[in-house]
Amino acid sequence: MRTEKVSILSEVIDRVKTADFCFVLNYGGLKVTQLTALRQELAKSQSRAMIVKNTYLAKAAADLGWADISAMLAGPTAVITGSGDVAEVAKALMEFVKKNDKASVKGANVEQALLDAADVEALSKLPSKDAMRGMLLGTLLAPATSFVRVLNAPLLNVLYALKAYEEKKDGSAA
Repeated sequence: MRTEKVSILSEVIDRVKTADFCFVLNYGGLKVTQLTALRQELAKSQSRAMIVKNTYLAKAAADLGWADISAMLAGPTAVITGSGDVAEVAKALMEFVKKNDKASVKGANVEQALLDAADVEALSKLPSKDAMRGMLLGTLLAPATSFVRVLNAPLLNVLYALKAYEEKKDGSAA
């Protein structure tokens, strides 16, 4: 291989290796302005898009020990890598694909699991990590909240009885 190709291949491998996730996108027929808009959207979620040759992506996948991705290596390919909330990036990609009918998601590799296009679409429908953390925290706190209510119930019943007695006494004196 020529030194330029080795350099490009090592950049692809490094970017994919250091990323938490890697989406594979078919960008055929898109204009530069559309790809620029995608890159700007991805930058908000600490992700980057890179146009790669299918042979480079195949070699990178083989070096990283991915499963067979030959089904994803048809047509022009862009790789979206990054770290952080994978569901947020999946949502951004699916929105982009809906707006630009020439683009399509081929698949992804998330935490060494190979996903197809349907899996990426399902991933895009998940809530963000922060929303899931909030749901988990609410679920964990629910028993404690119920326990405090049970402990407070007898005290509240006494207070309600005293309040009713006070209102009855005030009402009979008038």
